[in-house]
Amino acid sequence: MLNVEDRSNDKSRTVASRQKLRMVRSSFEHSSLFRHSSFIIRHLILAICLAVTVSTRGQSPPAAKDILASVRMMESRQQIDLQGQLRQNDVVIPFRLVQNGPLIRYSFSNPDETLQLRLGENSSRLDVVSDAGTEKFVGSKLNERIRDTSVTYEDLAFKFLYWPAARVLGEEKVRTRNCWKLQLRAPSRESQYSNVLLWIDKASGALMRMEGYDWNAQLAKRFEVVSAQKIEKRWFLKQMRIEEFKPGTSHVEARTYLEIKK
Repeated sequence: MLNVEDRSNDKSRTVASRQKLRMVRSSFEHSSLFRHSSFIIRHLILAICLAVTVSTRGQSPPAAKDILASVRMMESRQQIDLQGQLRQNDVVIPFRLVQNGPLIRYSFSNPDETLQLRLGENSSRLDVVSDAGTEKFVGSKLNERIRDTSVTYEDLAFKFLYWPAARVLGEEKVRTRNCWKLQLRAPSRESQYSNVLLWIDKASGALMRMEGYDWNAQLAKRFEVVSAQKIEKRWFLKQMRIEEFKPGTSHVEARTYLEIKK
């Protein structure tokens, strides 16, 4: 038989064992709860991240009219006075480019010719400047070439930036720059182009490339920025290449460079 002291010791050991068991169970349950909670939190974070990614990827691009409005606004805010030239093969045609906000002047020599482009909110206007004042450029002459180059007066007037029928085709890179790709359709047959494709830099709103298609839906002309330059802490065009294509082919018939000097 156990004496009183033995029974007391057994009772104490039993109580201690039960306390240890409760502590172990509590610790295990706490650990399991923590792991379960951590598991839920991790999955919630993952779900949120996936939702944000899907939302960002599926985000609709800006409306074409808004992109074009930002391009027009950017183009009409510059203040510059620079020398430039049109160069085609061995022929070099110098000009002076002066811009005061929405008013842009191109001055050519030999023979003298001054063109003034006014960028408005809803349209652009190309004028001929003479000693008698300014006179609107005749619409029928817009398709004429400037000094026998690939550049026409219509190209200089940026008329396509105001065409109402425009849509965003997607996103593409031009010379490492992320661009919106837009398609614009001519409102009438007054233009040499039936439709124009534009690539517009997302970050700056600069025109990086333009392709004009004739009324047979054939590529007629491509404008592309080759390089840019920093002048007085601002970025400006340095060289743009203009390629004219033989109708219905990918053969370049003529290549003109528009170059801006400091």
